Amino acid sequence: MALLRGTPVTLFLHLCLLDWSAWAKVELTMHEAVEVYAGDSAQIPCQYNFTDADNEPSFVMIQWFVKAAGNSARTRIFYGDRSQHIVDNNTDYSGRVEVIADDQGTRLAIQHVQLRDEREFLCQVNGLAAGNAEGKTHLKVFAPPEAPVIEGVVSGISITNEVPSQVASCEARSGFPKPNITWYRDSVPLVPTLGYTNVLTLVSQQSSGFISVQSTLEYKVIKEDKDARFSCEVSFFVPGAIRTVESNSINITVHYPTTMVELWKQSPQGLVKEGDTVELRCQGDGNPPPSFVFNREQELDVDLENQGDVLKLSPVSRKDSGIYQCRPLNRDDSSEVKGEMQLTVHYLDPAVVVPKDSEFMLKGEDLTATCNALSSLQTATVWYKNGKQVGKGNTLHLKDANYETAGEYICEVTVPSLPALHTSGSVHIIVQGSPQLVGGEQEVRLEEATGRIVNLSCEAHGHPPPSISWIVIGSQIWNEVVSKPNEHVTHSVLSVKVTADISASCNASNDMGTEVKAFSIKAIPRFTSAAPFSPAEGSGVIIVVIILCLLLLAILGSVLYFLHKKGKIPCGRSGKQEITKEKTTKDDIVVEMKTNTKNEEAVLLKAVNGDKKGPDEQ
Repeated sequence: MALLRGTPVTLFLHLCLLDWSAWAKVELTMHEAVEVYAGDSAQIPCQYNFTDADNEPSFVMIQWFVKAAGNSARTRIFYGDRSQHIVDNNTDYSGRVEVIADDQGTRLAIQHVQLRDEREFLCQVNGLAAGNAEGKTHLKVFAPPEAPVIEGVVSGISITNEVPSQVASCEARSGFPKPNITWYRDSVPLVPTLGYTNVLTLVSQQSSGFISVQSTLEYKVIKEDKDARFSCEVSFFVPGAIRTVESNSINITVHYPTTMVELWKQSPQGLVKEGDTVELRCQGDGNPPPSFVFNREQELDVDLENQGDVLKLSPVSRKDSGIYQCRPLNRDDSSEVKGEMQLTVHYLDPAVVVPKDSEFMLKGEDLTATCNALSSLQTATVWYKNGKQVGKGNTLHLKDANYETAGEYICEVTVPSLPALHTSGSVHIIVQGSPQLVGGEQEVRLEEATGRIVNLSCEAHGHPPPSISWIVIGSQIWNEVVSKPNEHVTHSVLSVKVTADISASCNASNDMGTEVKAFSIKAIPRFTSAAPFSPAEGSGVIIVVIILCLLLLAILGSVLYFLHKKGKIPCGRSGKQEITKEKTTKDDIVVEMKTNTKNEEAVLLKAVNGDKKGPDEQ
């Protein structure tokens, strides 16, 4: 800053007189410290007053000094009085400071505070004969560091290490003054402990004055640390406070030996049956996961071929049942650590039916059939015939056999707890006996019109299969149109033309006997003339005719009676009367009545006899 007012010579003479002045008549007040962020502006006040109010000095000299960092040497950066303000040249503060004076004192303003500005600034006040004094203020400069960066070790850390191992490093860069770093495990501070926790700190300062701190955590890990979260926290000073910033938390990889092994069936779900593909999985609590070797308890010296931690058995049979074991491979210690499980392969053998295949029975006999299937589980047996259930349990009782008893009986064996297991067997029952004709009647009577063709059906049960023959009397026109013999039933249909009364017999026979069924057909002649008179139908027609005639006679009688009362019809002895008038109107009625009793009777008799001609037409 240039010279503001007056001449340097006059000001120099005043400065020379300062050494001869007496001290201690000026009261001077300054802050012990002023705190400011780097890059901001700083204000350092210096307040003073003279104790002798009656002898106020006419001249007051103000000087500002700064101490060099690390020693007691001082450098003046400003001097002046009430009329002149001069900033010294060629100092670190040339062009960055300004001194402001007021009634209460003076104030040093520093622009763009830098880290190297953290020094002691001295204010010197001299009133010559009125006294002089000096005070100082420490300017503290702060720069918050960058957020801490934490990095964990890439490789795993074994719990078997005897000394603490490096776990992670944390760095806080470009702060001022030096920041501090604290380590945490699951939010709990880690205190350096000999043999368990050790913290190494490296501090570096840049040419700009900023300070970086790198902290390394050495820690003796235990198995529980596999789930722990480690973090670091940087704390630093700011004007009037202390602030902290926490890093991200990290998890470290902990290596520990296997102390427990578990073996279980991964697939299939539920019970295992023969033919399934079984996968057994082995898992230990060690890290890194160890390799495993599989054995059967019955053959411990035989290693089973596995794929990593999985043993695959396909397809399994009952011989694969047993206790399976897995052990970690290449264990560091000699302790016996293994996993084992019992594998049970369930089975169901084919059903065995007694009697098997076919069995002959005589009519009326009893038979007991059994169906059994060896299984590792509880079974259930059901018997069927023609798709319908006929029994439960492994035993089937057939009593008083008849031809309906014959047929194929199927037993189905299932495992309720494992439905995929099922088997079946069968027995064919053949009932032997003499023929038995279908239908309880021994003779069938029919009435058919002459000339018609009638089909007569005959069905016989029996074994050996019966043969059917026909005997027909009364017709020469007949033939057997159907003949279907099978194992137990023979069916025959005879077609016969009715020409007269017919007698036919169906003869069913085999080695065991014979049975006959008779058919009797009564021939009814066919008529080509009109249908014969039916007494019942004739009576009905006559009754209807009589009722209609009576109704007509009643109506006619009423009309005649009405006209007679009106005098319109005079009656004479002759039984005939003609009524003639000169003039006839639409209201006049002419009635002519003739009676010929003999003719009427003749006509009625001819009508009854069926002759429709009148007596005059013969």
